[in-house]
Amino acid sequence: MRTPLPSTQALACFEAAARHLSHTRAAQELSLTQGAVSRQIIALEQQLGVALFRRTRHGVLLTEAGQQYARQAARWLQELRQGTLELMAHQGEGGSVALAAVPTFATRWLLPRLPLLAREHPDITVHIDVQTRPFLFADTTFDAALFAGTPAQVERWPGVSARWLMHEDIVPVCSPQLLAQAARRSPGRAWQPVAAQALAELPLLQQSTRPQAWQQWFASAGVQAPRALHGPRLELFSMLAAAAAQGLGVALIPPLLIEEELARAALVVACTQVAQRERAYYLITPEQPPTPALARFADWLAQAAGRA
Repeated sequence: MRTPLPSTQALACFEAAARHLSHTRAAQELSLTQGAVSRQIIALEQQLGVALFRRTRHGVLLTEAGQQYARQAARWLQELRQGTLELMAHQGEGGSVALAAVPTFATRWLLPRLPLLAREHPDITVHIDVQTRPFLFADTTFDAALFAGTPAQVERWPGVSARWLMHEDIVPVCSPQLLAQAARRSPGRAWQPVAAQALAELPLLQQSTRPQAWQQWFASAGVQAPRALHGPRLELFSMLAAAAAQGLGVALIPPLLIEEELARAALVVACTQVAQRERAYYLITPEQPPTPALARFADWLAQAAGRA
């Protein structure tokens, strides 16, 4: 026998009541009566054969089973809402890609290139949310992820396929004024990179998610730098870029994330020594076959990365 599926009305009532821990507030949100919400939830509990709420003198509380089912119901309803909106928007043509992405790469590299995607594939819509760490696709509504990490990190991500896009080259950058100070030159002259040893004397900007980046960079350059761990700690590359442009110090940043700043000389390369290529950017997808929209987006993304 086929397992009977709960109605979307029952799931919507349960999810709203679980979120508010109140049948009354769920009824207000759904424009129903409190009695209608209660009847839907009671019918759902009878269908499942499991108590989802525990009634108390002060209201309702979720049982352990109810907590787990509420998370699943919220995800199911979100997927259903998104799928319905996508079908209505595209009228059955094209499709969309729900993409999880590391924030600076999405903002600085991907978004400026999306107009090209729109011209080449006008029927594909890309939705982007921030996600910096591996996750289980089954627990989310994402179709794919843009991930920056090492090959070992990618290999430890279960149940996925990884498509290499590009290496993450990292170079030290700073404001022209700070570089002129390091080289004892006038800022009005050409901004020539300096030796790695000169950077050891300058204020350094640290990335909090990569606390040993400067130590590793100086080690690869063969330079002793006792102050390699000193300096303000910032989380995102975009924060490092803004701080470096203001002359607060030298930052280690991939050039592909600061193309605009380099083009207008708000930032300049302080030293040509490149950090070791330990990390790269990948497109991560579930192991199952992709949708047509995702397959075309993945091919376009690989081509765009090859042109970068």
